[in-house]
Amino acid sequence: MTPIRHNRSDNDAVLDAVRDCVLAVGVRRTTLTDVARRAGVSRMTLYRRWPDVRSLVGDLMTREWIGVATAAMPERRPGTPLRGPLVDGLVAAVRALGEHPLFRKILEVDPELLLPYVLDRRGASQDTLLQLLADALREGHADGSVRVGHTERQARAVLLIAQSFTLSLRTMTDEDDPDLTTEAFLAELRHTLERTLAP
Repeated sequence: MTPIRHNRSDNDAVLDAVRDCVLAVGVRRTTLTDVARRAGVSRMTLYRRWPDVRSLVGDLMTREWIGVATAAMPERRPGTPLRGPLVDGLVAAVRALGEHPLFRKILEVDPELLLPYVLDRRGASQDTLLQLLADALREGHADGSVRVGHTERQARAVLLIAQSFTLSLRTMTDEDDPDLTTEAFLAELRHTLERTLAP
């Protein structure tokens, strides 16, 4: 039997379908049959690549979170020190993830889906973000805008900070109090990252 070839557009069609299902009914009520129907493929096509809905949702989260994080990074003019744009991008990414419909739906309906990536192990999106952060930090070390240190440890510490704000920000905000709004805490995040990364 000729193996099925998976290209980006095929995968994206399936991931788009699972995103639509999760947004409509949540992860627990999404089935591979629903996803196959929305994607216009057979269930066997899905089973060849993804054994269950959770693995599909894992790939979806990786695509969505990495897409949000990379889109949040501002364009840099040549010669611009790294730290400023990196901090801007991290704060923008935390804001964008907090507003992302899929992220909000999972937090509201299926928060246990995120627990393994907080308590037990890193996921693919976290590993990808760590690599992107490490590359950026090396550039910041080279241009003198970021405190020189163990690059991997710095990347992990920065991700821990950003991740905690992303996951728990809404538990700390009070939009009726001007000193405790989302924007006030994002300003605090900016200050924390600046102080963490400054030489």
